[in-house]
Amino acid sequence: MIAQRKDDHVRLAADQQREHSGHNQFDEVSFVHHALAGIDRPDVSLATTFAGISWPVPLYINAMTGGSENTGLINRDLAIAARETGVPIASGSMSAYFKDPSCAGTFSVLREENPDGFVMANINATASADNAQRAVGLLRADALQIHVNTVQETVMPEGDRSFASWAGQIEKIAAAVEVPVIVKEVGFGLSRETVATLKNLGVRVADLGGRGGTDFARIENGRRQLADYAYLHGWGQSTAACLLDAQGCLLPVLASGGVRNPLDVARALALGAAGVGASGGFLRTLLDGGVSALIAQLATWLDQLAALQTMLGARTPADLTRCDVLLHGDLRSFCADRGIDTRPLARRSGSPAALHEMTGSTR
Repeated sequence: MIAQRKDDHVRLAADQQREHSGHNQFDEVSFVHHALAGIDRPDVSLATTFAGISWPVPLYINAMTGGSENTGLINRDLAIAARETGVPIASGSMSAYFKDPSCAGTFSVLREENPDGFVMANINATASADNAQRAVGLLRADALQIHVNTVQETVMPEGDRSFASWAGQIEKIAAAVEVPVIVKEVGFGLSRETVATLKNLGVRVADLGGRGGTDFARIENGRRQLADYAYLHGWGQSTAACLLDAQGCLLPVLASGGVRNPLDVARALALGAAGVGASGGFLRTLLDGGVSALIAQLATWLDQLAALQTMLGARTPADLTRCDVLLHGDLRSFCADRGIDTRPLARRSGSPAALHEMTGSTR
């Protein structure tokens, strides 16, 4: 049953990607164009550092799958693509491994094919501390993701219905494992209040996992006989909204959910993300074109992200937080309702000192 569910998730997620309208709230974020802000490409670095973690690039393949023969093959190809491009990668939920150790290879292939890369294990918030350590050990993981997904569980026919213990269990896991713990949503977003709580629980990083990409309420509803939870499709906050909401929370954040292209990566970095993850679009590329197509896509994204940094005058991904951005439409309304002052975002490069630090010159 678990293996079938994992295969269903892949099939339904890929179908969603092929049907996707393309619009999300990243389209409501735009850069102010400064015609003389550009720098030289050799001066640009894609390296990012956060919470004691160093990545060569700010892009990662986020959690997808594992637990069946078919998904093991997908993980193999994802790992090869990560190895060939230097992109960090996360496992899908490893709950299936805890219930059936015979499927361990569908997850450990991520490390076997990518022995020197940055690999993240992935568990749910009900896992024991012992199982968290097993997951890290199986993948020789560099970090541990704990996914939170109350909406998905609610719609999932066989999902959990008890959530009160999650915060306490996250705290126990964070104290028990020796690698950094990253708590991620699966597409419904983390609010500023949740991010602040995670910091107090000992979590090192929050992956905001907002609305805009794969909708797991829709996926699980597609597995229900009556499909009677359609009213929860589109639940939650967008990734762009979560990034704005989380500013000032003093916890490093990653951005995933609805990332469609290198410009979305740059937008997320400009709104404060230390790294940006994608999954559904990469899965579609892999299924449609194979591992060579995914490697080419990842290489193109990294090349174009460096080009955008060059154009914007950002020597590093972190420097994008000094670029001026404008917010529009419903995203601006969200900020107004949440008491977020958006005006400073449009004026961040205004001082001669800031411009000199970013570009090495003044206007």
